[in-house]
Amino acid sequence: MSEIPGDLKFLKSHEWARAEDNGNVRVGISDHAQGQLGDVVYVELPEIGASVQVGHGVATVESVKAASDIYTPVSGEIVEVNEALADSPETINEDAYGEGWLFVVKPSDRAELGELLDADAYAEQLENEDH
Repeated sequence: MSEIPGDLKFLKSHEWARAEDNGNVRVGISDHAQGQLGDVVYVELPEIGASVQVGHGVATVESVKAASDIYTPVSGEIVEVNEALADSPETINEDAYGEGWLFVVKPSDRAELGELLDADAYAEQLENEDH
């Protein structure tokens, strides 16, 4: 099983959220999720300035196996997207918790972060899925 960074929060649907010093939240998919998807071949990112609601699909990651909706872990406004993924979507496979991030949300309610799984709870969920 892959290392799960302790500073991240997770949705049960395998998205991660990292609170940044400026108050924004960077979002990607977990290493487990990219492993399940296989080779990522295309990423559809949200528009900058788009208003998003927690738990709603805002992006799509397509792999050789399937297309998966990516849900936002917090409500707010999209303030940045990882444009490098347009040319190199495989970055998600190579560095899911780093350069493979998807988008950044300026949250309208930071308390929503408290409702996400911490790294330990997410690891426990993965163990339960595997059995």
